[in-house]
Amino acid sequence: MKERDPHPKRKTSQIVWCIVRRTLLMLFTFVLLTVAGLCMVCNLIFNGPSESAKNVLTMSLMEASATKWIPRLFIGAEGVQKVQDSVSSTLPADVSNADQVVIQSGMNGGELSSEWEEHPDGIRIEDIKGDTYTAHVMIIRDPSTVFLATSLYPGQSYSTDILGKPINLAMMELGTVAGINGGAFFDNGTGSPSIGSVPQGLVVSEGKVVWNDRKSYNGFAGLTEDNILLVANTMSAEKTKELKIRDGCCFGPVLIMDGVINESAYNQNSGYNPRTAIGQRADGAIIFLCIDGRQLGSLGGTYADVINIMVEYGAVNACNLDGGSSSVMFYKDIYGKYGTEDALVMINSYSLLQETPRRMPTYFMVRPSSEE
Repeated sequence: MKERDPHPKRKTSQIVWCIVRRTLLMLFTFVLLTVAGLCMVCNLIFNGPSESAKNVLTMSLMEASATKWIPRLFIGAEGVQKVQDSVSSTLPADVSNADQVVIQSGMNGGELSSEWEEHPDGIRIEDIKGDTYTAHVMIIRDPSTVFLATSLYPGQSYSTDILGKPINLAMMELGTVAGINGGAFFDNGTGSPSIGSVPQGLVVSEGKVVWNDRKSYNGFAGLTEDNILLVANTMSAEKTKELKIRDGCCFGPVLIMDGVINESAYNQNSGYNPRTAIGQRADGAIIFLCIDGRQLGSLGGTYADVINIMVEYGAVNACNLDGGSSSVMFYKDIYGKYGTEDALVMINSYSLLQETPRRMPTYFMVRPSSEE
């Protein structure tokens, strides 16, 4: 008679451990091969014969804070700088001409023009489907209602100890009816709560310079006291006073100036990413634009895509704002167009790895119109 094994559990545990070990080994091998494969593909693109492919991949990765290091790994800092330099400005001046805009009221003989008949709050929103993106365009009839809001409470100054705010929270506190994200801000690519607390570059809000760290950016967008959107390659605090700029911030590049397209920005070096931009038509109406990106159904847009949309909607001046995971557009649904009256509605869509709006220090917002 065969004797029973006195240690059956030991054999079972050995079998289980063997299975776990082999599974982990398979997973490790799969991850290793995947990483090696990605490295080979990246090296082929970065150092291969296609200059266009290298430029697109480089700019796509450089525009996301978490992946800036990857291009430098393959082509070095000098190679990255060479690609970035290829997106230099080809605009007619350093600052746009205010004479290009003549503000109209949107009225026709005391009645709203046909464009605004179905939009009594003076805000019109449309969606556009491109080959690689879904875009959301918001047109604001009255430019005097648009301003640059900050995350600060009265009496506060920007500091990494004072957290930025998600745009929906800031809108509820300020009582605004629409908004998009604004300019550049501190982001070191980590999970630090201080990310989004402090702007970068120059920030003017409601007639005051509230931040000026003199960081260089290749774009500035600001509204004057006469409600004209000026775009500039460079801007100083002294110049904002000279030009009577009441609200503005830095990012860039400038996409359209005085009706002239920035041909260098129009190339494909910018990569496919979520985008935000601001523009103004010749009649004074302000254009907010957000392009969805990093999604299965919307890879993202390039500078060329943004320019094409701005041109289609009649922008004579336009500037790129912060994009990527910062891109966001909100609207207070006063008349229940999207289902519930007075609900705060997010118009664009998040990227795959995002669930809520980021904390940030600046936003272009819209006050309720006095014409309502």
